Amino acid sequence: MKTPRSNSNALDSDTLAHRRGKYNSIIKLLETAYGYPAWRPHLPPVDELVSTILSQSTSDTNRDTAFYALKNRYPSWQAVRDAPLDAIIDTIRPAGLANQKAPRIQAALHYISDGQGQPSLDHLAEMDTQAAKDWLTHIHGIGPKTAAIILLFAFNKPAFPVDTHVHRVTRRLGLIGPKTSAERAHRELEAIIPPEDYYPAHLNIIRHGREVCQARRPNCEACPLTAYCDYYLNQQVLD
Repeated sequence: MKTPRSNSNALDSDTLAHRRGKYNSIIKLLETAYGYPAWRPHLPPVDELVSTILSQSTSDTNRDTAFYALKNRYPSWQAVRDAPLDAIIDTIRPAGLANQKAPRIQAALHYISDGQGQPSLDHLAEMDTQAAKDWLTHIHGIGPKTAAIILLFAFNKPAFPVDTHVHRVTRRLGLIGPKTSAERAHRELEAIIPPEDYYPAHLNIIRHGREVCQARRPNCEACPLTAYCDYYLNQQVLD
């Protein structure tokens, strides 16, 4: 895994040191609860891109239904790129927002093809992580989360994706500030978390968010992180 350029300028040195120390305590408890997932290949890079676009504002089940409908209907991403837009909209309808996602997918495939001659992201493997992020985020509709997902899961590059679970849990814990946006959270968390931990930390925080620290009703009674959680400690003061 190649080390990205430092993101420590996202936070002042005292705040960064405090949050790194807090992270070190939290990650040990998460590893005790969920283990330390070793990196493994997920989807191929272009598949990861399309799947992530489909995942926006929908469930994993709906995303997967739409993704595999595309894979079953079309033999290649070239075929998806060149298909009538209405056909793509109809195919991915289970994912919701099909009228927005279909043109976004085709535009991304065209952008990649214009630069690479075909819908392939294999060239990113040889690029510096920051350069690869910059290349991906030049694609309309591809933000820091999608870029980080592609780089981490398809290439094992040191990028830390911030989805809704990661954003919520790290904000409650106080690893990021209460008003920190998801976009800024990418920079702050990449500065706080060691690059070699990006993959296991991402998966463990998501799992914790799904199983314990849920959006509407966090199960603080079952949480091993309460001693380090700003949300829980503030609730105790209010009670």
